[in-house]
Amino acid sequence: MSVGLPAYLAVAAALFTIGVFGIFVNRRNIIVVLMSIELILLAVNINLVSFSMFLHDVVGQIFAMFVLTVAAAEAAVGLAILVTFFRNRGDIAVDHANMMKG
Repeated sequence: MSVGLPAYLAVAAALFTIGVFGIFVNRRNIIVVLMSIELILLAVNINLVSFSMFLHDVVGQIFAMFVLTVAAAEAAVGLAILVTFFRNRGDIAVDHANMMKG
């Protein structure tokens, strides 16, 4: 008994939905927003790998590796900005992010 393509797509759709709701519902905490973006990228990776396995092609897995690289860079840059913002402002509320302009 093997797990089919619709099961992987359902899991990816659930993760994508949770990520989108995490961004729109909780706009006060930047850490939750960053985690929600990571969930969305994880859903994209699941779709890429599952379609790659379904079509017997390795291109989707290669793209998934590129998405993982972009996600790691996004997390590193996002956390660096977050630490700098916390040092300057004293809190990490998204509402005060416009203080970083220019």
